[in-house]
Amino acid sequence: MIPVISFVGRHNSGKTTVLEKVIRGLKEEGYKVAVIKHHKGDFELDIHGKDTWRLAEAGSDVVVISSPRKTAIIRQPQQELTLDQIKEMVWEGMDIVISEGYKFDDKPKIEVFRSEVSDRILSDEKDLVALVTDRRFDINVPQFSLHDADGIVKFIISSYLSKSGESKVILTVNGYPVDIKPFVQAMFVNTINGLLAALHDAGNATEIIITVSREREACLTADGESVEMKSFIREMLINTTRGLVTALRGIENAEEIEVTIHRS
Repeated sequence: MIPVISFVGRHNSGKTTVLEKVIRGLKEEGYKVAVIKHHKGDFELDIHGKDTWRLAEAGSDVVVISSPRKTAIIRQPQQELTLDQIKEMVWEGMDIVISEGYKFDDKPKIEVFRSEVSDRILSDEKDLVALVTDRRFDINVPQFSLHDADGIVKFIISSYLSKSGESKVILTVNGYPVDIKPFVQAMFVNTINGLLAALHDAGNATEIIITVSREREACLTADGESVEMKSFIREMLINTTRGLVTALRGIENAEEIEVTIHRS
């Protein structure tokens, strides 16, 4: 389940400024982040008179504009979409979804408080998982200063993104890193773990590196030590690894594949 966290706070409390720093911090740690911003009234993404504006004004229920760098979808729903409905539109391939402004939703909340804006917090304590503030409150949640983006990032990672028992897969093809969706990683790890269970030298290793060449040669190391494999296990390893790459779009002529699995 992809975690969803809502940053909330009163107008001019500095939510967006804090959130900018948190997003940069999560990206620096290698996480993929989707952000959903709530707006009370109407808004315009489009420019009056441009093609997409004209198509929407003509009555289109959905207008999509796409380029090699960006894609935007403009919908005109019959009623406001819930946070969960929007999350379903954007979560694929993400590690976390962060919303700003959904103060009445039931998601875990991090409130941004600034004393010059208000003298009391907006949220009920039971709804808060953390507070970003310029003064201390007598409540039982972690509290961070408005300038402690690093602390907030570490809190989010430790509370929502660091899951013990999971394996992380790093794939490179011809020396270039390749993104793998979480469910593909999980299927690959489960298959590899089944193969490794038959190898006494690799069953308990915390780092597995698999290298497969175009000539169908394979090398397996476990915690830095080379592991001998019987021919049928080697062949299964090659087929599984090449099958992983074949299933990914946009990859051709895979001369060398390297998969690193970090097991916790």
